[in-house]
Amino acid sequence: MYLQELKIGNVKLKNNILLAPMAGITNLPFRIICEKFEPGLVCTEMVSSKGLFYNDEKTKQLLNMRDETKPVAVQIFGNDVEAMAYGAKEVSKIADIVDINMGCPAPKVVKNGDGSRLMLDIELAQKIIEAVVTNSTVPVTLKIRKGWDKEHINCIEFAKMAEKAGISAITIHGRTREEFYTGVADWNIIKEVKNSVSIPVIGNGDIKSPEDALKMFETTNVDGIMIGRESIGNPWIFKQVKEYLQGNEVTQITKEEKLNIMLEHIELQVQHLGETTGIKELRKYMTYYLKGLKDASSIRQKINQIETKKELITCLTEYFKNL
Repeated sequence: MYLQELKIGNVKLKNNILLAPMAGITNLPFRIICEKFEPGLVCTEMVSSKGLFYNDEKTKQLLNMRDETKPVAVQIFGNDVEAMAYGAKEVSKIADIVDINMGCPAPKVVKNGDGSRLMLDIELAQKIIEAVVTNSTVPVTLKIRKGWDKEHINCIEFAKMAEKAGISAITIHGRTREEFYTGVADWNIIKEVKNSVSIPVIGNGDIKSPEDALKMFETTNVDGIMIGRESIGNPWIFKQVKEYLQGNEVTQITKEEKLNIMLEHIELQVQHLGETTGIKELRKYMTYYLKGLKDASSIRQKINQIETKKELITCLTEYFKNL
């Protein structure tokens, strides 16, 4: 009943269980790993429109989609109308969907007037959205929060404005910027946003299990859900959510399957970033994969000292053999 195809503009997604964009997390290797479990859509890390505007090489690397299963959304951020228009034009050459970030709570993002800071300036936000929609050749979506703080909860007004400005779907995280990721996401406000617009609304925040996914649909009647932090080290959650929503038995991952996914993630990361950077960057992912397993803290400490692919593979293989 709740698991279904989702149409965003002229893009038809196989299902409505989506991977959230996460800075420093949803790089190419991570997305490829998640794609094995068939979310309806994956999204890049947020890409700076100014970085694209000034032809920054590091920024352009975030747009690598080699060997990926489509569809892929590219998320752009910024508060400069001209740069956002340029970014939309560029990324829509390769993306299936362009997503605008107006929800990121990170201090280094909001201090520049980007991310969720734009929820305090609805007029500028509208100009940005209109510029992106005009310059993109693919559907444009928007990611927002409940509001800036408890005195500025304006997501309903924001959603209505975005729909009028040409946005094809909205994702709402049920927390204010002030709350970051603390407390409990407000799913009732997500329901209110869903009831206020006619474009698809995607619910985000506190979906930690297949049961939570069902509850989000039941509570809010959203068109789709977006899973973020719970997918780190747990990419099979997309498969499990789909099984649960279909009333099927939820497949439990075996330790052999978990190890194989981890080893594949290592290979992809090293191919993408090179051995030195790749192995260092992998440490954060490994922490999540090992969560809840026996002696996880001691193995994590060991992994944090490892600098080569061979050492990491040996360490993990030995660990899982003895589990």
